[in-house]
Amino acid sequence: MLKIAKKRVLLRLLVFFCFKGKIVRNIAETLLPFDLLVKAVNGLVIEPCAKDVCFTNVATDSRKVNQNTLFIPLIGTMQDGHDYIPAALKSGASVIFVAKSHLPQKQAEFSALAAESGAAFVAVENTMTALQAAAKAYVEQFPSLIKIGVTGSSGKTTTKEIIASVLSQKYNVVTNEGNLNSETGLPLSVFKIRPEHEVGIFEMGMNRRHEITEIAGVLMPSIGVITNIGNAHIGILGSQQAIAEEKKQIFAGFTENCVGFVPENDKFADFLRDVPKGKICTFGVKSNKAVKDVSASGLDGTIFEYHGTFIKFPVPGKHNFSNALAALSVAEYMHLSVEEIKKGLESVKTIFGRSQVYRGNYTLVHDCYNANPDSMESAISFCDDLLWKGKKIYVLGDMLELGEKSNEEHAKIGALCAKSNADLFLFFGPEMYAAYDTCRNSKACFWTEQMDELKSFLKTEVCKGDLVMLKASKGMALWRAAEALNITLGGEI
Repeated sequence: MLKIAKKRVLLRLLVFFCFKGKIVRNIAETLLPFDLLVKAVNGLVIEPCAKDVCFTNVATDSRKVNQNTLFIPLIGTMQDGHDYIPAALKSGASVIFVAKSHLPQKQAEFSALAAESGAAFVAVENTMTALQAAAKAYVEQFPSLIKIGVTGSSGKTTTKEIIASVLSQKYNVVTNEGNLNSETGLPLSVFKIRPEHEVGIFEMGMNRRHEITEIAGVLMPSIGVITNIGNAHIGILGSQQAIAEEKKQIFAGFTENCVGFVPENDKFADFLRDVPKGKICTFGVKSNKAVKDVSASGLDGTIFEYHGTFIKFPVPGKHNFSNALAALSVAEYMHLSVEEIKKGLESVKTIFGRSQVYRGNYTLVHDCYNANPDSMESAISFCDDLLWKGKKIYVLGDMLELGEKSNEEHAKIGALCAKSNADLFLFFGPEMYAAYDTCRNSKACFWTEQMDELKSFLKTEVCKGDLVMLKASKGMALWRAAEALNITLGGEI
């Protein structure tokens, strides 16, 4: 078990601190000493610059640049961030990374901009990897920070938020905002760490091979959590085995003092536990003998007994209770009391688009932040288990990023719907036609690609006392359908 200081770090109260024998600015004034930044990214300073160069913010979007920002222009398939360097300078950027590949044509322009603005221009091999290297160097400034990484096919953000709610009962916690968990999102997120933080909880997502390896190398978590291995991104990686191999990389940097947690009922649990260093534990009802008398309370969540104390976990669904048990296991490892765990679990708030429940003339279950075959199945199963006097109407939108397997996976959802106890299915989006086609001979169904048509159908079919469930990938913006029920969900996610 890691030794955790009882008192919060007070370095933020210092005006100066020592770094390798040199006096440098307080971390509240500059995130990373400039010489260390240049060394970390193996950079080349294009023009001589002031010795006291500092940056207090990091951005890859010129619209998020403010005074003293390190601006890192990324090169994408549609845009080149280097085109926005003048806008970043105008907003106050103090340090600019530029790709060395741009120097033959633009070095004179960069030199002129540096002289005019006073900003430091640093040439790097690749701006994306430079962002990651800079973030890694920044994290290394906090050796006492307990770093927790969370990944999995689904439930990452919810699990991260639950762990944060529990651990914040005892520690000063920092997390990434929303689901900023990608090759760019995680590095940007770690720059939120400050000296007073004792625990950092960061989720790690992926949209390609080796992405978990890269971002785990930035954070180097000492505690890792894998929520599950499902079919999300199977179109990219090709198989669940490949997904499991990628997710397992969260443990790649483990030492003997590190610990990981994986779900007891996952078919890849044994594979995930086989690591060269560190200890991997399972979480779940069977793994934790102190968890007893688990009782689902429908839309109100789950009630269970823990060491003789009853806890009311407010987020509905078996899958969310599994996420809670992951958080409980982390809390036990970090020696939180039963009272702290109870307070943390009972204080969890649902996140926009994730298992949110709206009650009124109709009851709406809003789960539109993301969708994959596993989370779609969980949502349908959860609503099927609810005892309901009115009709059950499930509105299901496309599951994105399934690649060549999309038609097959959507057809499977249609087969699941055909066996459901719902009264009506409304399928939305081109991919969901496969589900509709599979289901329509067994259930009352409607399919459309038009939001206005979907809203019109909802207005006609939904009556007072009915249950409506919205489930789709974020990109479908299915939350808009709630407007037909005079429910405003707060705009785009």
